[in-house]
Amino acid sequence: SWFLFVSSRMAGLRMDFSMLLEPLAFVKVLEWILAIFALATCGGFQGETTLLVSCKGVVNKTVTAAFAYPFRLNTVEFSAPDPKGCAGTWTDAHLVGDFSSSAQFFVTLGVLVFLYCIAALVVYIGYNHVYQQNNKFPLTDLAISVLTALLWLVSTFVWAKALADIKMSTEANMIPEIEACKAPGTTCSFVSVTSMGILILSVVFGLLNAALWGGNVWLVYKDTNLHNQWNRISESP
Repeated sequence: SWFLFVSSRMAGLRMDFSMLLEPLAFVKVLEWILAIFALATCGGFQGETTLLVSCKGVVNKTVTAAFAYPFRLNTVEFSAPDPKGCAGTWTDAHLVGDFSSSAQFFVTLGVLVFLYCIAALVVYIGYNHVYQQNNKFPLTDLAISVLTALLWLVSTFVWAKALADIKMSTEANMIPEIEACKAPGTTCSFVSVTSMGILILSVVFGLLNAALWGGNVWLVYKDTNLHNQWNRISESP
């Protein structure tokens, strides 16, 4: 029975790659590409922040803390300069903040959009005749496009706020939060942090995705009976 079901569905398959030149499918390809860039620039980031520590028995030794997606900074620990050489004053030092929810929201949306674009392209290219004949498909596509545009906008602003906080938590502002740096005779100075230009780029891709999906709403809307009904109303005497 499963074989017959699959066979019946495949029987309606009519591959037409010329649809890729049509605005509806072409925009979907762009959305697919931008989704990849958005999730890759955010989810693929790896960096580290470095301090210069001077304490009793240890002079000018660098300590580093490596951080990456999903940016649970409160679990990231600095390498110890030499606890014994610091006369036991150095304790485990962590970065501050957990920004995983914002980062995962952004990346998860990118993954879901990536998968949806593939499914939509299969429909546009292989089952466009079904898509055009059954108005439920364009209406569903329209609802998903509106929701996705809003989600891209919200997730991008949430991620941009989290990124600003990540920068604050990995630069010189973090030193007052490290208890070991407050010990008598111990001084900590900021050295460097990995450039976050690629994360800023992920925010840009998020905004581009929101804009592209916003434009896609109009393209899908024109394929629904809502648009046709409005045209008939506007053209009536």
